[in-house]
Amino acid sequence: MTDNSTPDARSAAPLRLGTRRSKLAMAQSGLVAEAVREVTGRAVELVEITTYGDTSREHLAQIGGTGVFVAALREALLRGEVDFAVHSLKDLPTSQPEELLLAAVPQREDPRDALVARDGLTFAQLPDGARIGTGSPRRMAQLNAYARSHGLLIETVPIRGNVDTRIGFVRDGELDAVVLAAAGLSRLGRTGEVTDFLPVDTVLPAPGQGALAIECAASSADLAAALAELDDPYTRAAVTAERALLAALEAGCSAPVGALADLLVDGQVVNELRLRGVVGSTDGSSLVQLSTTGPVPTSYDDAAALGRELAAEMLAKGAAGLMGERAL
Repeated sequence: MTDNSTPDARSAAPLRLGTRRSKLAMAQSGLVAEAVREVTGRAVELVEITTYGDTSREHLAQIGGTGVFVAALREALLRGEVDFAVHSLKDLPTSQPEELLLAAVPQREDPRDALVARDGLTFAQLPDGARIGTGSPRRMAQLNAYARSHGLLIETVPIRGNVDTRIGFVRDGELDAVVLAAAGLSRLGRTGEVTDFLPVDTVLPAPGQGALAIECAASSADLAAALAELDDPYTRAAVTAERALLAALEAGCSAPVGALADLLVDGQVVNELRLRGVVGSTDGSSLVQLSTTGPVPTSYDDAAALGRELAAEMLAKGAAGLMGERAL
């Protein structure tokens, strides 16, 4: 690759990118680091940071869900120990600290959930009584609801751990299947292990799933401007709507809330944004699932308004009662 950077850029100190230590986080951060090198002409070094979510063995719902993978990275940013950080966007709390800037949301990967099952089974082929591992109340609610509606009997089993650990439960015969984010498996080069991609009509993903968030100090204007070149406006509009819905429901990322905004295309013209949302009891016995469609948002406020509008409709249909403890 030709080095088009200026001598000043090449001699500047490397940019420090804060990342979690997991294989997936390192893979995601590596992709962003390469993109930032191309944009800035500067070297980028990964700074590995351990978060509370990485060290705790409790289930996410017990330790608060929202922010447990983010707080340590943000603290490192605020202390000036790193110049910018990469997060899985679905892990970010919906409130943004004033001192930090969401500088870029790159183009989203596949937002779907994926099944990794024994013997190459699809979800529909799983036997009665199949044990399916997931750490997500959102997935539990929708998997159980889908199974109920198709006369299947499944057991959703709460699990924690990295991708290797989770897939290991299937390899070792402890579980019949696990459900993981397709985007993470793709970034790890492991889509070949997927036995079924779950349609979003069956299981809506977590708000922001498949998207990355690149965050820096609000005071770092030059860096923020450079990072902004990696921003994808359609992805940002979609995840803004999804996260506004989550915030309006007063729910965190451990709540059984799914949301997906996608662009509706007529020929070659993108003309509308459709936002779908779901809240359910974890046993799947009750779901509130609604959608709304509007013009493609041209501002943060337009996108957020779409999310708040759908959240209000869902709350009117009884969504609050299905979320367990609501965030204070």
